[in-house]
Amino acid sequence: MAAPLRACAAERLVAVPGRLYVVATPIGNLEDITYRAVRVLGEAGLIACEDTRQTRKLLDHYGIRKPTVSYHEHNEAERAAELAERLRGGETIALVSDAGVPLISDPGYRLVRAALDAGIEVQPVPGPSAALAALAASGLPTDAFHFGGFLPAKAGPRARVLQELAGQTATLIFYEAPHRILETLEAVEQILGQRPVAVARELTKIHEEFLRGPVAEVRAQLAARAAIKGEITLLVGKATSPAVDTTPIEDAVAGLVRAGAPRMDAIKQVARQRGLSKREVYERLLKVK
Repeated sequence: MAAPLRACAAERLVAVPGRLYVVATPIGNLEDITYRAVRVLGEAGLIACEDTRQTRKLLDHYGIRKPTVSYHEHNEAERAAELAERLRGGETIALVSDAGVPLISDPGYRLVRAALDAGIEVQPVPGPSAALAALAASGLPTDAFHFGGFLPAKAGPRARVLQELAGQTATLIFYEAPHRILETLEAVEQILGQRPVAVARELTKIHEEFLRGPVAEVRAQLAARAAIKGEITLLVGKATSPAVDTTPIEDAVAGLVRAGAPRMDAIKQVARQRGLSKREVYERLLKVK
């Protein structure tokens, strides 16, 4: 009987793998959290936060007293390995971002990947998402959508991304900084044309606002303000039925270049939109010169 007892004791010394919860948190209004999320945060052994100070406000609101550790874009690689080791040791960890669903334009991918590679169970705890909340109230088609995260800050790369998405038959969703929204709307108008858009600002917060309409009109409304503040979600509708574009070719090319597109890319896009060859557009520009 001695040998079996020793075997059982050895088995009890082997750590049972922990579990990683990916927990969605409110994007503004603290009431927008699920019962399950509150329970999981209260039962977790450790909460990995994008910003511990921001998460502490939520935890204090619900009387949750659990240890926290920072997990953000600057320490993600190192911290992911550390947390994966703790998961292998049997800890239960809840991953949260400052707002919304972790990993969606927020850090967390490396930790989830490390946990899965280590054989750790990963469970999502769904909840608020700025992209989906904005889509639901935008008035734009919801049957198909493309989430593009944050557009590039520089004009050239931003124009190239929009050009690549020009053929998407889906509502486009982006996050954008308030100091860049006017530039982005101008680029949308120049590259994608007069599509309907919705600008959702400060979702679920006191100053929540939706601006809806043709891109030029929405941009004009924002441009008339002394300042643009708050977190912004931009939605761009599907292209409407094509209309005859009477803009002179040289003006169309110049508009795309102003929006940040390289000149040759602008020529290609104008040619594609009008059913012309790149050579025909280029020759027309030479004649104008």
